[in-house]
Amino acid sequence: MPPPVDYSVYLVTDPTPAILGPGRTVVQVVAAALAEPAQKHIGIVQLRDKDADARTMLATLKELHEYTALAGAPLLVNDRVDVAVAAMARGHCEGVHLGQDDIDVVTARTMLGPEAIIGVTASNVEEAVTACREGADYLGLGTVFATPTKTNTKHVVGTSGIQRMLQALAEAGYGHIPAVCIGGIHTSNARRVVFQSNYRGDANSKALDGVAVVSAIMGAADPGAAAAALAEQVQLGKTQGPTDFYREPSSLSSSSPTSPATQRILQALHDTTPLSHNMTNLVVQNIAANVALAVGASPIMSNSGAEATDLARLPGSALVINMGTVTPESLANYTKAIAAYNAAGRPVVFDPVGAGATDIRRAAVRTILAAGYLDVIKGNEGEIQTVYLSGLNEEDRAKETVATQQRGVDGSNTLDADARRRLVRRLAAREKCVVVLTGAVDYVSDSRGERVTEVADGHPMLGQVTGTGCSLGTVISAAVSAAATLRGESDDGTSQGIDTYSAVLAGMALYERAAARAAVLPSVKGPGTFVPAFLDELAQCRRAAAADDMTWLE
Repeated sequence: MPPPVDYSVYLVTDPTPAILGPGRTVVQVVAAALAEPAQKHIGIVQLRDKDADARTMLATLKELHEYTALAGAPLLVNDRVDVAVAAMARGHCEGVHLGQDDIDVVTARTMLGPEAIIGVTASNVEEAVTACREGADYLGLGTVFATPTKTNTKHVVGTSGIQRMLQALAEAGYGHIPAVCIGGIHTSNARRVVFQSNYRGDANSKALDGVAVVSAIMGAADPGAAAAALAEQVQLGKTQGPTDFYREPSSLSSSSPTSPATQRILQALHDTTPLSHNMTNLVVQNIAANVALAVGASPIMSNSGAEATDLARLPGSALVINMGTVTPESLANYTKAIAAYNAAGRPVVFDPVGAGATDIRRAAVRTILAAGYLDVIKGNEGEIQTVYLSGLNEEDRAKETVATQQRGVDGSNTLDADARRRLVRRLAAREKCVVVLTGAVDYVSDSRGERVTEVADGHPMLGQVTGTGCSLGTVISAAVSAAATLRGESDDGTSQGIDTYSAVLAGMALYERAAARAAVLPSVKGPGTFVPAFLDELAQCRRAAAADDMTWLE
C-alpha cells in the first residue's frame, strides 16, 4: 500500500517557456514552490513533459526528487510507466499518473509494485468508477474549465461534472479514494470550485481532496507564495464555502417571508443603506435605481468591469448581473465583476434574462456560471431551466427532457408545481446557491436544495411594467447585503445571524407585498399610475419595518 498523501495542492509541471517565463527551468520553479517544506503547501508533484525522451526525464526526476523528498511530497511521472519503473528502481520517484489512452492500472501495478502511487485521469462517471475498480490510488477529475496548458481534453465538465463524478464514486462505494480536479484552477477560483464540486447525498457524500494546478504555480512570479495562497483557498473551500455570505446559521434562519427574520433584515436594510451595483441594460436602469432608493439601498448603474474592483471593496456592496444585453464586451465585464465581488466576499445576484432565447445567450450563461460563485440565481421558468441545462456537459444535456426554448424574456410555463420544486432544488444543490423561480407563484430553494418556499403575494400588474422583474434582483441584492451585517459568532462558535435564503425571502416579501398594496389603491388606473404608487409603497413598508411595524405584511 502506498503511504498517505496530502492531495490539497497537487503541482503538475510544464516545461513550456510561455508558462515558465524567461530564464527559468522546471527544477528551479519546483524548488522555489517547495522552498518552505515545513509549511508543506504542496503535497504531491507530477513531472509532465510530453516531448522529453526517457533519458532526459530520468535526469529531471533525479533533480526534482532532491526537493520533493525533503518536502515529503511524492513525485510522480505523467504517462510513462517505463520511466517510472526505472526511476523507482533508483529511488527517484514514487509512481505514475495515467491518462485514458495509457497502460491500464492493473498492468501498471504489475510493473511498478504495490508501493507505487498510481493515479488516473477521468473525464466522466464511467472512467472514474472503472479506474477505482481497477485499483487506482487517486483520481484526477476534469477538465473543469478550458485551459491552454492541456489541449487534448475530451470535454470541459465544469463543477457540476466534477460533482456528478464524486456522486458516482460515493454511490459505488469508492468514496474513500482521493480525488482532485484539474483544469483552469487558480487562486481566485479554487475556493469556490472545491466547495461547489462536493457531493452530499442523503446516505453518502464525497468531497474533493484538492486541486491540481499547472500555470497557477509554474507561471507564478513567486511560486512559494502562490502555493501558500492556493493551499489557503483550498482549505477555505473545504471548511467555509466560497464567501461569508453562503453560511447558513442555526438561529434566526427561516423559510417563511413573514418570520421575525424579515423584520430584522428590513431594519438592517433601512439602517445600513447597502450599495446595489447593477450591471444591466438601459431599459431597466431607471426603474431599478428608483426601486433601490425606495427600499433604502444606494444604487449605482455601471456596466464597467474595471470599476467593479473598487465598488466591491465598499462596505455593504452587492452585485446584480442582469443579462439583458449580451455582447462579447458585456460578458468580459461580467466576468471581471464576478471575480472582484467574489474576491471581496460580497454577494452576487444573477438574473439570466432571456437565457434560452438564442444559442448566444445559452453560451453566455455557461460563461457566467464558470466565471465565479453566484449567491442567488433568479429567473422565470424558462430561464431557470436554461441555467440548469447550461451547467451540464453535452452528454448530460442530451439526456434531460425539460424544454429550454423560450421567446424573449417571457417564460413559457410548462412545468407543474412539483416539477418546479424539483428544478429549483436540483439547481440550488448543484450550484450551492439560493435559486428563485418567478411566476404567478414563486419557488425559492435554499442553497442546499432542502427547503423550498412558495411565495404568491405579488400582483399581475408587475408583469405589465418593463423592468419590474429585473428590479426584484436589485431588492434581493440589497436584502442579502443587509442581512450580512447581522452575522457574528457566539461564544460556543456557532454562527448567529440570518442566512442568504431568509434574506431573499425578506426582500421578496417587501417587494411583492408593496406591489399588491399599490395595485388596489384607488389612484391606480393602470401600469402608468401603478409605478409611482408601487415606489411609494416600497418606501412606506420599509420605513414601517424600521419602526417595528409589520402590520403591512399581515
